[in-house]
Amino acid sequence: MAVRRLKPMTPGTRFRVANTFEEITASKPEKSLLAPIKKSGGRNNQGRTTMKYIGGGHKRRYRMIDFKRNKPGIAGEVLTVEYDPNRSAFICLVQYSDSEKRYIIAPSGIKVGQKIEQGSGVPPEVGNALPLIEMPLGSLIHNIEMAPGQGGRICRSAGSYAQLMAKEGKYVAIKLPSGESRLILGSCMATIGSVSNSEHSQEVKGKAGRSRWLGRRPRTRPAAMNPVDHPMGGGEGRNKGGQPRSRNLIYSQGQKTRAPKKGTSRLIIERRKSKRNK
Repeated sequence: MAVRRLKPMTPGTRFRVANTFEEITASKPEKSLLAPIKKSGGRNNQGRTTMKYIGGGHKRRYRMIDFKRNKPGIAGEVLTVEYDPNRSAFICLVQYSDSEKRYIIAPSGIKVGQKIEQGSGVPPEVGNALPLIEMPLGSLIHNIEMAPGQGGRICRSAGSYAQLMAKEGKYVAIKLPSGESRLILGSCMATIGSVSNSEHSQEVKGKAGRSRWLGRRPRTRPAAMNPVDHPMGGGEGRNKGGQPRSRNLIYSQGQKTRAPKKGTSRLIIERRKSKRNK
């Protein structure tokens, strides 16, 4: 996967860094795996704005992704690698030996025609899904379950992966992209490899209109608002606005947001890295 810098033919392409989409092999999705998406425009059932800076955007259809990989003992073949407008990662269409088709998150390096498996006892190869306890130490993994049978919850965005560090009884220790190390039940499923489209973070939209195509409206800086609109607004001239905080007076830096008595805190070995700890 690679990105390319466009020639400055127009103001919108002068700073544009676009995806080459070299891995994409199909332009049309599988119709049986599509679902409609209803947009709210940031409004509630009374028509009032409850989420700002949302609205517009191109019409999309949701691709139903198989995060559970719950077809043990049934091999599948990768038919296509496709673009998904609802996520940063690519997806691939898999047809299993029982003729069922499913979408999965595309691992980095997966090829059309490749065979993939899931379940206990399968080899730890790219694209295969198996319990964490059966994976070799040091494996790069994604689409990780937090509870058995729940479906993948961790490491699903473009280029992300976690690493299996140790095995402790019925638990395994994994290191997450945030720098946090935590224990997860070894019976939880995960997929071998990292997520595709790893250079997604290097893309540059190039113009405001491209954000509007994605359904994102212009965002006003808090310091540019009036005091009635935001705690950081107002003042003579340009003011710093005090400590960064939200419209509801919630600090955006330095304030802990995790529940102090959350039960799963005992499973966290090392907290994620943050500027507060430096």
